[in-house]
Amino acid sequence: MAHDAPLLAALNGDRPDTAPIWFMRQAGRSLPEYRELRVGTRMLDACLTPDLAAEITLQPVRRHGVDAGIFFSDIVVPLRLAGVEVEIEPGRGPVFASPVRTPADVEKLTSIDPDVVAEHAGPIRDAVAAVVAELGDVPLIGFAGAPFTLAAYLVEGGPSKEHLRARAMMAGDPASWHKLAGWLARVSHAFLEAQIGAGASAVQLFDSWAGSLSPDFYREYIQPHSTTALAGHDVPVIHFGVGTGPFLADMRLGGLADAVGVDWRLPLDEAAAIVGGDTTLQGNIDPAMLQAPWEILEAHVRDVLRRGEAARAHIVNLGHGVPPDTDPAVLTRIVDLAHGAE
Repeated sequence: MAHDAPLLAALNGDRPDTAPIWFMRQAGRSLPEYRELRVGTRMLDACLTPDLAAEITLQPVRRHGVDAGIFFSDIVVPLRLAGVEVEIEPGRGPVFASPVRTPADVEKLTSIDPDVVAEHAGPIRDAVAAVVAELGDVPLIGFAGAPFTLAAYLVEGGPSKEHLRARAMMAGDPASWHKLAGWLARVSHAFLEAQIGAGASAVQLFDSWAGSLSPDFYREYIQPHSTTALAGHDVPVIHFGVGTGPFLADMRLGGLADAVGVDWRLPLDEAAAIVGGDTTLQGNIDPAMLQAPWEILEAHVRDVLRRGEAARAHIVNLGHGVPPDTDPAVLTRIVDLAHGAE
């Protein structure tokens, strides 16, 4: 991997000639070639079929000309590798056969050695290696779910809007919470290491539901475990959460994160003032704006680029994932704009 690739340069604090750009959820439902390829295949089966996962990862890089691939997988894949019974139900999301809600449930789950993830990660390594061979000088970003977001699904048994049971466990049974979150941190760490070992040039930890927490709860119950998940990797790391403006500085994990993702709610120049001059920012085009007329979207993207100049370096991205009904041509046009071709 060329260490001067724009994404890696930005993660190291340098400013390439044009800001690097990629999109969260760039691989997936917004692409017709993805929908065609996925016919008849369940989500987790696709994630664990190396040639399929590799091809899906590569599709948006070919189509859009983005500056990085993001490995196609799902945050619950390492849990499946650890033997947890989980399926992704279309239109709903991850659903667990046995929610983890009591001390006994936590004890049973955490009795599984997290190292089993690495032992069963052969399909992940094969897919990553195939992608890296195809990408050449374009970096591949590996990813994993953060301990809180994984725990939120496990404790609820599936998707939830407010994650009440997870938050109740923190307050009512902190010992069980820390045992569960600590185990999940090691699972995510092992999943990231499998991708790094196969050639991923950077990794991102997704904490999609962290915004449901107060700053105090985040610092006490989440931050130490997210730090464990990201500590010790020998590639740059990005830490992203939705709704994390009230504790954005804490998302730096004490400087462990080379970049912090910012959602659409907080302007990047304000975010730069919060995180300081030693952290790259990633973001933060509003996904809703992808449906707007081009002249409105263009003005919004240019404003994001301008505000991103306040950070030490800026990786252009959305403030969350690509919505499934997005016109792929719009994403390509945003890439061209970021690269100066528009």
